[in-house]
Amino acid sequence: MISDDMTFGPYENAEHNAQAAFELYEEGKIPQALTHLQQALDINPSSSALHFNKALALDTTNRFDEAITEYESALELKPLDCEILNSLAVDYTRTGQYDLAISTFEYIQQINPDYEAGYCNRIITYTEMGLHDLAEEMFYLAQQIDPDCALCYYNIGNCLFIQGQYKKAINCWQKTMELASDHPQINYRIAQAYWADGNIEFAHEYFLSELRANPGDVNVILDFGLFLLETGQIESAKEKFNRILELTPDSAAALFYLGEIAFNENNFEKATELFNQSLQKNYSFVGPRYRLAQCALMENKEDQCQAYLISELKLDPTEPQALISMGSMFLKISEIDYAVHCLLKAIELDYANADAYYFLGLAHADNSNFTEAAEFFNHTLDINSEHICALKNLALVYFAMGKLEDADEKLCQAKKLTPADPGLKTLAKKIWLAKKSQSATRRLRKVCKKH
Repeated sequence: MISDDMTFGPYENAEHNAQAAFELYEEGKIPQALTHLQQALDINPSSSALHFNKALALDTTNRFDEAITEYESALELKPLDCEILNSLAVDYTRTGQYDLAISTFEYIQQINPDYEAGYCNRIITYTEMGLHDLAEEMFYLAQQIDPDCALCYYNIGNCLFIQGQYKKAINCWQKTMELASDHPQINYRIAQAYWADGNIEFAHEYFLSELRANPGDVNVILDFGLFLLETGQIESAKEKFNRILELTPDSAAALFYLGEIAFNENNFEKATELFNQSLQKNYSFVGPRYRLAQCALMENKEDQCQAYLISELKLDPTEPQALISMGSMFLKISEIDYAVHCLLKAIELDYANADAYYFLGLAHADNSNFTEAAEFFNHTLDINSEHICALKNLALVYFAMGKLEDADEKLCQAKKLTPADPGLKTLAKKIWLAKKSQSATRRLRKVCKKH
């Protein structure tokens, strides 16, 4: 926080409130600090420092829109203050107002080309906009002013991570750690990069380093739990999720992932209980209804399954595999329109997902739209030529369309992959009989024509 040189007299109470706000802010008592700052502003609304300090306090509680208003008020009083402009541009970025953020950063550059923070923070803006080349350009401009800025290395590391350049991101974040060993969550970010890069040993090591430094960080514990779950360390993952519940008993995420563990252990009664508890803690949490729908379907409770799936769909899930699974469940309960909606959305998110096209093929086949079904099954095979279910169903569709040679071709491809499949043997017999019948019909027609 910054302070104005206010003399006593009319502004004595404002100065007392400002000082009290500063002390409360330092102690982490943000609501009380905001109260005193507002009291000071009521007395002295023309203080740029008070507006700026109130904005900083609002930022710590993620009230960015309100903070922007205060930064703009501070700026009206000090229009050339680069610190205010920089903080305002950062909050424009946080609220997705990228054009305003860039124009503000460019204005800083005009006022003071050597103001390093204006380049450093612009890395974040360009990264969020997907303009990675410009983000890297800002990094190099900032480097010319301050080659040892830990935040610059951190920000460009985020840019590289998003692009999937995990090793380069790790190098940047390790440089951040070298320059500022106490940088918030730096071990955590390195752990995430090693995890994404497939280096399980190093990821585990850096997760532990982060938790040694910040043992109560629930977000890190949750991510570590997911890492352990993904790497098959089930009991350790369970311990992390239970630890979260000790720290924050209302954690819907921890309850959900404990439910996932129970579900995968086929303990469906326990899983259902945990998924319901997760919903009770956070009714808008994505995931529990999807799993509850699966549990209901296993018990042949189709109405309940449908209700859970529709409710989950209203939360606008964005995980392609979950949407594909939901689509397949809608198909099983004969809700074709909902199934198609889920599957088309999955393709929007992942256009190269073979299973999404496969289930769309099933949806059209169920409606006897065999031409469209064949197109989707063929697209599935374009992505994955060994998709056995697509081969089998395409053979069936061709059989239903009377395209027996095409059906036989797909059947032969399927038999090479699963020669012992009894369903294929049954279909092969049907195709053979159909061909025989077709051949006999042709011979009969020839005889009839002669007579």
